[in-house]
Amino acid sequence: MAKNDNMEFKKGDHVVYPAHGVGKIESIDTAKIGGMDVTLYNISFEKDRMRLKVPVFKAKSAGLRKLVSSDRMEEAVKTLKGRARIRRVMWSRRAQEYELKINSGDPVAIAEVLRDLKKKTDDAEQSYSERQIYQAALERLAREYAALNKLTEAGASEQLEGLMGIKKTAKEPVNNNEPTEADKVKKVA
Repeated sequence: MAKNDNMEFKKGDHVVYPAHGVGKIESIDTAKIGGMDVTLYNISFEKDRMRLKVPVFKAKSAGLRKLVSSDRMEEAVKTLKGRARIRRVMWSRRAQEYELKINSGDPVAIAEVLRDLKKKTDDAEQSYSERQIYQAALERLAREYAALNKLTEAGASEQLEGLMGIKKTAKEPVNNNEPTEADKVKKVA
């Protein structure tokens, strides 16, 4: 796919704004700003219940882009499956770097954040800020993955976590007829 310097979007297109993720062009309007007629993309971000107006002439410099290609998303998925690469620096510095990667809008960079912050076991504890950054990265990547693959965001999140080897244990039914560890100990004693 060749890059077009005069990137144009039309009503109904899904776009990615780096700091907010996937949105949809609701309309393209002209408004009088400072005595000049300015054409604006009106973008809605359904998940955040937010609307953003971006001047057409500033769209490229603001980082507004189309959804990534399936090849680029495959690169992100490959990154998710890789081994975590956690730098040995203070958490505050890493958190700052993770936020920058999330706000870059690059799916591979976001996948790196997810890969590095995923829980290794069910017992692994994450701090509140780790969970918040992980969740923000998951939501951001899942929205674009969902838009590309015509899935719900929840379905996309589940698939992405599945690719990372994260099993959702909360959905498993509990069999109340099974003896607990305490019951087993009582029988032995």
